Amino acid sequence: MDLNTLMGAMLSSDSIKSISKASGASQKDVKAVLSSALPGLLNGAAQQANNSQTAAGFAGALAQHAKSDTRDLGSFLSGVDLADGGKIIAHLLGANTTAATQQTASASGVDAAKVAKILAVAAPLLMSLLGKQASQSSGGNLGTLMNSLLGGGNAGSLIGSLLGVTAPQAAAATTGKKKKTAAGSTAKKTGTTAKKTGSTTARKTGAAAKKTSTARKPSTAAKKKPAAKSDEAALLDALVGLLK
Repeated sequence: MDLNTLMGAMLSSDSIKSISKASGASQKDVKAVLSSALPGLLNGAAQQANNSQTAAGFAGALAQHAKSDTRDLGSFLSGVDLADGGKIIAHLLGANTTAATQQTASASGVDAAKVAKILAVAAPLLMSLLGKQASQSSGGNLGTLMNSLLGGGNAGSLIGSLLGVTAPQAAAATTGKKKKTAAGSTAKKTGTTAKKTGSTTARKTGAAAKKTSTARKPSTAAKKKPAAKSDEAALLDALVGLLK
């Protein structure tokens, strides 16, 4: 079993459903918690295997859990020992158990108490799968086996790929954001141009209005001329009257 097979088993629909039923958490929460916590748990397993003070005890625990029959996940997880699962998590995470649980809760959006229960249910399955892998390898150092299984600590990237979160997709999302930004800039430029155009048009219209206003002056003068003619007519009438 390689890391891809191991993670496929842990994150399979059957595993998610069975862990959800045993822990009382939703399948969505189980998937979120496992995807966040598994890299740390696997790295913790590698440290246990590579530490001279813990390697022997860890090898014994793997051998014990390898005997479990995990072919029927529903049956296996329904009878899981939560106390044993909690101890496994404490061994794998060590002094960082509380902090790691809180971090997983924050990353997954799941309550810390629920996170702890989900991990306690999943831990025996993880140990059983690791134990079976170790038992299938004839001889060899357990630390070397764990390092080989983890592919140089690349568990996080593999889990991301299993969940459909790959680097190309992330790059595409970033590119999409840049395109939107560029479009926004274009919109701003267009708006600025529109403002300038509107301003220029307004100025021209204003100037035209002033010219129109100037054109109205002859009309005023024209009105005054009839008034002058009326005065002359009145004077002429007066002279005619004197002559009579």
